[in-house]
Amino acid sequence: MLSRTLLCLAVTCASTPLLADTVWLKNGDRLSGTIKLFDGGKLLLQTDYGGAIALDWKQIKTLESKEPLLVKQGEYTGEVAQSLQASDEGKVVLSEGGAPKTVELASIQQIIKPKPVITDLVWKGNIDAAVDFQKAENDTDDYNLAFKTSARHDRWRHNAKGEYNRESQDDVVSTDNWSAEYSLDYFLTDKFFWDGRVNYKRDKIEDLSRERTVGTGPGYQLWDDELGAFKVGALLNRTDYQFSNGQKENFYAVAGTWDYNRYLVGKKFEFFTNGELGKPLSGVADYALDVEVGLRYKVTDWASLNLKAEKDIISGSNDGDVDKTRYTAGFGVTW
Repeated sequence: MLSRTLLCLAVTCASTPLLADTVWLKNGDRLSGTIKLFDGGKLLLQTDYGGAIALDWKQIKTLESKEPLLVKQGEYTGEVAQSLQASDEGKVVLSEGGAPKTVELASIQQIIKPKPVITDLVWKGNIDAAVDFQKAENDTDDYNLAFKTSARHDRWRHNAKGEYNRESQDDVVSTDNWSAEYSLDYFLTDKFFWDGRVNYKRDKIEDLSRERTVGTGPGYQLWDDELGAFKVGALLNRTDYQFSNGQKENFYAVAGTWDYNRYLVGKKFEFFTNGELGKPLSGVADYALDVEVGLRYKVTDWASLNLKAEKDIISGSNDGDVDKTRYTAGFGVTW
């Protein structure tokens, strides 16, 4: 009985087709793997033989998938297809439980895996940590923890980031600060959006102990796909300072922002930079610059090593200039 059962299982497994997605290209090539995402003109196909492969959508003849996928033909509306079936060149058949529907590939703007609650939710982010302990004539402890995440649904995109830094030497703390920021983008078109944000910084060591900034303004998304993203924006900000002696001041400023990342070498490496350059409308300072540049190396699909440099400058301030540079190296997780 055991032998007969094992034989039946073997026959069943051999006769069951593998649930691999297939993409046919216009040049005659045929690729098999798992469709992860189509966005920004690129279809990401995860393969066992070549890792993640980004395919130009214009070079795809047709495709098929046995897994449910959310297919968007408009900017913000879509439907979950239970499967995709190959069709004539430039077309694909959507099976939605009812009558199959043939659509043009050129009409499709996005394909993603449907989420359990919010089907079109796209959530990505990373957490980076750096720790340095030095035991010598002078004992030094250095901690850095940072996170950044964004979630997009319909016309809305939620962004959040934060960072914590602490340095001490022989139990004397020289750096102890943290910051948090939340911003909400509303897309007026597929590229233009309106940004509203709030940022709070707390420093227990420096004279500038608290900083709160509230800003709003337009932004433009140059691209956002599996190979990276780039957005720029302009803000009108109100900033409130509180110093360690209890003195307070506030001012308005205009600022330009950027956020760029690019994957290289088959998504093994990621180069990223983001920052803000501001000009106060009053005479409290000449300008302020807050910029981050870094490189991230993916060890696995979720684990990474990172190297970052951060620069914080306040020039021409009535309370003295600020010029800080910080370098960190550590590990993290990415999703």
